[in-house]
Amino acid sequence: MKNRMKLTLIVFSLLSAQIHAQEKKTLGLNEAIDLSIQNSKQLKNSQAKIDEATATLKEAVERRLPDAKASASYLRFNSPNVDLKMKPASGSGGGSSSTEVPKMNQAAYGLVNLSLPIYTGGRIRYGIESSRFLEQAAKLDAEDNKDEVIQNTIEAFANLFKAKTAVRLFKENLSQSQHRENDLGNMEKNGLLARNDFLKAQLQTSNVELNLLDAENNLQLANVNMDLMLGLPTATELVLDTTGIARKNDNRVLDDYLQAALNSRKDMAAIDLRKKAAESGVKSVKGEMFPSLALTGGYIAADVPQVLVVSNAIDVGVGFSYNIGSLWKTKAKVKQAEARVKQLSLTESILDDNVRLEVNKTYLSLMSSRKKIDVYLKAVEQAEENYRIVKNKFDNSLATTGDLIDADIAQLQARLSYTLARADAFVAYHKLLQTAGILSVEMKK
Repeated sequence: MKNRMKLTLIVFSLLSAQIHAQEKKTLGLNEAIDLSIQNSKQLKNSQAKIDEATATLKEAVERRLPDAKASASYLRFNSPNVDLKMKPASGSGGGSSSTEVPKMNQAAYGLVNLSLPIYTGGRIRYGIESSRFLEQAAKLDAEDNKDEVIQNTIEAFANLFKAKTAVRLFKENLSQSQHRENDLGNMEKNGLLARNDFLKAQLQTSNVELNLLDAENNLQLANVNMDLMLGLPTATELVLDTTGIARKNDNRVLDDYLQAALNSRKDMAAIDLRKKAAESGVKSVKGEMFPSLALTGGYIAADVPQVLVVSNAIDVGVGFSYNIGSLWKTKAKVKQAEARVKQLSLTESILDDNVRLEVNKTYLSLMSSRKKIDVYLKAVEQAEENYRIVKNKFDNSLATTGDLIDADIAQLQARLSYTLARADAFVAYHKLLQTAGILSVEMKK
């Protein structure tokens, strides 16, 4: 028994030394949320998706700009046979004139072409419209992810609070159990207590020691998890400031949260924008069946020594193109685009049902957690009173050691349950705000 006690003291000493070696940081809930938002890899990934959607929109807008192409070549030839079909007229006067065929061994030319789209069947306009909807949807996704990060931070904060409370309660109970064990040991030595009752007390102390070790381990893991979320060194010991986690007065009922969810949920708004983007995509695909009209212009320069020189050749005109094959090749594309719209419509309907179910579930969970707080508070009062009565009976030899230990365990369990219920209700309330789509707004109040 003495060896076990020494081992326990050594373990606690090592844990205490490790904790003191850590850097401590006092942390409130609002600061934790700010740090998690600032360091969230999920939100940084969301921002990258917004940047991608913005670039895609810019690309769609740039399709309105003219296309410009320039090309130039310099060519070398062997000694080709050149037969000029157009020969110069013979000069006046006597004698016959002969025309010398020029020797051509090189050539150079340059071309510049400009094309400004005037009409493309609506493909450019609907492409811009679709890209703009998708950009807005990406921004809403980022806001939805922000709410998720906030909720995850709140849950981690509550878990750390529960872990710290569990360690504190187990330490208090261990001190009480050790003190009781010493008293019972003296009674056993003096023949006032059966050996079996003293062993029960020793066993209870051992159980509390094991529970405390598990609680210390859970506390370390909760602390590391919180450090990682906040972007802090994992050796940082967080000292929680819980002044901001008191229950808030909120008289809203279930219908209020349901209405808020239908009006404020970012994921529902995002799916609606994606459906609109798909509808614009259908119009864009149908635009392929229409002809294209463009304003064209160009410049040509060429130089074939001794044969041809072209300069200052500028052309301006209107270009017309029509892919007749699109009349029968585009139908499948239109059906694919319409199928995407149908899929998104069904997804939107499924999401609406899921949101209603989720709000109902989280609301009932909150109501249950708040009722549990009241029940566990009464249980704490009852357990403390029961322990006081049993302790008085034990001191007067009217109750057994087992009765005293059972009363002590019931008291500890009631205190733990009460603390967990308070933390769970705090998390459940903010989870309800998240499912209603108003978490970020409420956290700013």
